[in-house]
Amino acid sequence: MSNASAIAAVTATLQAILGTEITSDPNLNDTTVTALPLDKARGSITTNQLNLFLYQVLPNAAWRNMDMPKTVRPGETGMSPMALDLRYLITAFGRENDTSQPFDHHLLGKAMSVLYDHALLGPEEIQTAFPGSGLESQPDRVRITLQPLSLEDISKLWMGFATQYRVSAGYDVSVTLIDSTQPVKTPLPVLARGPQDKGWNSQASIVPTIPTLSCVMPLNQQPSARLGDTLTLTGLNLDGTNLGVLFNHPLWTAPVEVAPSPGAGATQLTVQVPNQPAVWPAGFYTVAVLVQRAGETFRRTTNQLALSLAPTVSIVPASAPAGSITYTATSSPQVWPGQIVSLLLGNLEIAATPFTTQTGTLTFAASNLTSGSYYFRLRIDGVDSLLVNRAVTPPIFDSTQQVTVT
Repeated sequence: MSNASAIAAVTATLQAILGTEITSDPNLNDTTVTALPLDKARGSITTNQLNLFLYQVLPNAAWRNMDMPKTVRPGETGMSPMALDLRYLITAFGRENDTSQPFDHHLLGKAMSVLYDHALLGPEEIQTAFPGSGLESQPDRVRITLQPLSLEDISKLWMGFATQYRVSAGYDVSVTLIDSTQPVKTPLPVLARGPQDKGWNSQASIVPTIPTLSCVMPLNQQPSARLGDTLTLTGLNLDGTNLGVLFNHPLWTAPVEVAPSPGAGATQLTVQVPNQPAVWPAGFYTVAVLVQRAGETFRRTTNQLALSLAPTVSIVPASAPAGSITYTATSSPQVWPGQIVSLLLGNLEIAATPFTTQTGTLTFAASNLTSGSYYFRLRIDGVDSLLVNRAVTPPIFDSTQQVTVT
């Protein structure tokens, strides 16, 4: 793993990459890449120069207090690696400090281009630039990200070194992991459990012992059910007497119990959604099973699962000239006051004309429609009418849910 020289390895690798790539440019082949404090950077150098200054070291939040993978096993205790983010400032100095030709701008642009293309430090690059650090074998890659610096931050940096500002850019280099030198505490394995070596072979089970629902499946793998559909409920320990399926909807004042179809077993039962358009609104329901197990005098209630009930819809006119069109939709089940209703026409969503009473007929005013064929869906409280026919392979659109604009 990485040792204490990991920070130096990052700096050396950045220097090596920048030096190799920048000097390949014929206009910048005299560039020197240094890693000096800002007040010492320029010194006596008169050629093009790029300075790489590590100005801040911060803890990395993602890796903080996380065990190093493959070094600490369950039951063992070890020190987390020291995870660091390194903040660098790269500064460009033009040849002979000549301001008539912006060599420093050219140099900075080239350096930023190199770092952009080397967003991840490769293990071979680290090993070549600074062998022996172990940084190349750490479990996470070292990433280079441009770090925007505010005018205040830049001013503080340069004023702290009492030197004149030169064009610069900030970078965040993370993560650098330095492994702890503290040994991992490894306890001996347990030979047996339980008094007098009894119970050592007992095993816990994740299978519940009480009635539990695991899935509610509408017909034909549809995402929603419709009135009159048969639902398949699967789970565990569903066998018993006095069976019932409990449905609940936010608009109801109390849940509704429906008797399941004959032939229920321990892991599966079926139930038909009553075809009562005025009673069962479209939208989201919760479903649970009531069952009295053998030897018990009360009914148990399983966990609740979600079920969406989709409307069945038809609209008129089926064909109309382009422009503004008012569509009338007939919905089953009926729509209740307070429900949010819209018509999805192609990629357009059209809100329903306001209504105050429970109704099965809705109007939608569409404007600026152009010629073409449009598939439509009725959306009630977030549940769409079933446009896709999944009873065939491959699935197809339901041709009855289509209108034409001429």
